Amino acid sequence: MTPTLFSVSYAGLWGQHRLDLEAFIAKAAALGYFAVELMGKRPHLSVLDANDATLERLRQCAHSNRVEIATIAGYTDFTTGKTAREVPFIEMQVAYVRDLARIAQKLGARIVRVFTGYTTDPESHADDWDRCVKAIRECSAAAEQFGVILGVQNHHDTAIGCDAYIEFLNDVDHPNCHAMFDPWAPALNGEDLYKYAKLLAPRMVQTTLADYVRLPRFQYLPGLVNYKTLPAMMRAVPVGEGFLDLEAFFKGLKEGGFDGYVAYEMCSPLRGGSSEENLDRTARTSLERIKKLITQDEP
Repeated sequence: MTPTLFSVSYAGLWGQHRLDLEAFIAKAAALGYFAVELMGKRPHLSVLDANDATLERLRQCAHSNRVEIATIAGYTDFTTGKTAREVPFIEMQVAYVRDLARIAQKLGARIVRVFTGYTTDPESHADDWDRCVKAIRECSAAAEQFGVILGVQNHHDTAIGCDAYIEFLNDVDHPNCHAMFDPWAPALNGEDLYKYAKLLAPRMVQTTLADYVRLPRFQYLPGLVNYKTLPAMMRAVPVGEGFLDLEAFFKGLKEGGFDGYVAYEMCSPLRGGSSEENLDRTARTSLERIKKLITQDEP
């Protein structure tokens, strides 16, 4: 398995310190990561901005820092746009993914990451599912033209449950469509990380890690002189300090034969704040714990 750092961690999207991609690649190398995943949108690697000169600089930067560019992370939602069906939202997103695959080929990256889609209406679930299946099948073929793997990350609502995720991949049924199974959503939803990691490992090209603590929330009801329970708030912490059972997850990955990329991301408000120093400290601590997870139970 290859520890990988995701550039979203230094993109400034949650108020954290922002680095451009060349500075990020150098940072990842300095922190000890062997590979990077690049965010496929502004302020990082946008298909509108990434000309040949830019891509060559990034390729040379990665080479000089001895860091592999593993994955380009696409941002898709194939259920969006139902109120404006005359707009070809799926076609635009497939074209976006195709451009990311072209960029990945130029950078030597092996994978383009996509999501499924968010829920639009409970009564539209079957239609949402069908739209996502057809779009991701088309994206798989588009990426294949550039010799790039398409990976589906279990993030959006459609097929978020583990059994549904497996069913979804089976429905896509394209040889270039692979799993990027992550433990975060299954852990939140109380699913068996060991079981599904082992089951999905043969189909996986990457997993993405973040760890969280649960902060309970309550709302006061003055008429009852009491509180009602609200969904807990999640706060990101270094790997190994949250509630995710990553030991069980990695045990399943190993027994299932996974040997791909393990990407770490800081993609939400982080305990300790948004300074570069805190990001660096968290990324470095998480890397050491990821290395231990990778080597656990080895003779």
